[in-house]
Amino acid sequence: MTTSTPEAVIERFSTLLSDSDVDALVDLYEPDAVFAPQPRHTVTGHAAIREALTGFLELRPEMDGEIQEVLVSEDTALVSNRWSLRGTGPDGSPVEMAGTSSDVMRRGPDGGWRIVIDNPWGSAA
Repeated sequence: MTTSTPEAVIERFSTLLSDSDVDALVDLYEPDAVFAPQPRHTVTGHAAIREALTGFLELRPEMDGEIQEVLVSEDTALVSNRWSLRGTGPDGSPVEMAGTSSDVMRRGPDGGWRIVIDNPWGSAA
């Protein structure tokens, strides 16, 4: 599925995370994308991003978000999104996380937007 706007990428990410669709989640990223699964820790490329996202999916997460700002220059966009995530830890305890993400996206030749840099923790990584 082609995402026609940077905002649509963020909305689709939340839906796919709740649906535990790791393949479709990884497809939202460019092949050499960088993702910060934890503050001050990054991974690069589809295989590493898949592994990192699989850890989040084990929480059976529900994510809500509110896009704060979108800056677009031709085929590049910077998106700031305030998000919260609720899930269940391996021991059955509730897990809650929140932050304001900084995401850089690029519009591809097909017109769809994909994530180049995904930092859920804002500038902390």
